[in-house]
Amino acid sequence: MASISFQHVNKTYPGNPPVEVVPDLNLDIKDKEFVILVGPSGCGKSTTLRMIAGLEDITSGDLYIGDQRVNDVAPKDRDIAMVFQNYALYPHMTVYKNIAFGLELRKTPKEEIDQKVHEAAKILDLEHLLDRKPKALSGGQRQRVALGRAMVRNPAVFLLDEPLSNLDANLRTAMRSEISKLHKKLDTTFVYVTHDQTEAMTMGDRICVMKDGVIQQFDTPQNLYDYPDNLFVAGFIGSPQMNFINVTIQKSAAGAKACFGRFALELPAEKAKALIDGGYDGKEVIMGIRPEDFINMNDNPKDVIEAEVELAELMGSETYLYLNCEGNKMIVRLPSSVRPAEDQMFQVGVKLNKVHFFDKDTEKFICH
Repeated sequence: MASISFQHVNKTYPGNPPVEVVPDLNLDIKDKEFVILVGPSGCGKSTTLRMIAGLEDITSGDLYIGDQRVNDVAPKDRDIAMVFQNYALYPHMTVYKNIAFGLELRKTPKEEIDQKVHEAAKILDLEHLLDRKPKALSGGQRQRVALGRAMVRNPAVFLLDEPLSNLDANLRTAMRSEISKLHKKLDTTFVYVTHDQTEAMTMGDRICVMKDGVIQQFDTPQNLYDYPDNLFVAGFIGSPQMNFINVTIQKSAAGAKACFGRFALELPAEKAKALIDGGYDGKEVIMGIRPEDFINMNDNPKDVIEAEVELAELMGSETYLYLNCEGNKMIVRLPSSVRPAEDQMFQVGVKLNKVHFFDKDTEKFICH
């Protein structure tokens, strides 16, 4: 069993005043699950990973790996392997020696070392590079060596701390799929830290979104995207990010309207009911619209807004429009055939069944 459980874990660095990085963490990661810890710099994700590894002491609370409480267990006795951002390879050793080094320290028999190194090298396509030293490898090859060194130990838990951040965009995309395939082959628990939400969305079984050491939402990628718990998650997950507009809810004969500037958008019945029943009639709330939830005028949308085009960015198969609508900056994603001139007024439809509403004070979702 390689499940991981944080139970009321606190991490505070001593000082004057002390710095509380993780106030009260409760997190359960299942055996063989691929979990991503994601969030902006300083959110506590790397500290959380380092606590699992034993590289950071826990100030209070309990951490379990499987059924064992590991607060006081040394890193080498935790049955974990860690892959770092900077690869941490030994420059004077060959690829073979780098992969084998941990096994040699454990006095593993030579025949077993040789077998494990060649097995890992085959999986990672490193067999033809075993005699080279790290300086003769590309960034992607070095990262695969770091993965191989972790693999041969056959750990219960793989920890990966921003392993792709030093690679160029194309290599990052390729390595994402390599690591996902590796997880399926090894069938063990992976905990992966990144600040890149695209990595998070494409790789994880579940994603833990963190801010200021606090879990904002722990859910599947699709649920995070479709049903964000609060304004922070809604804005963090998705690229380009969700558009936010302050609107006033007004009861209407059909249910309710979302009003801003000269626009009054009649809402679908379910959303109208949730807002009126929630006591938001006459109150200001935040309406969230994803860039892809707008409709080209050629498709005859029912609900239309008008905005000034500040910039039109052609992205190959689609166009990103940067609009100013009643003082609200918005990004709209439409087919590449739509190319309005800059500084002109432009009409676009809104998929009101797709909009999200958030309480302005608590920033929690009202309805999706």
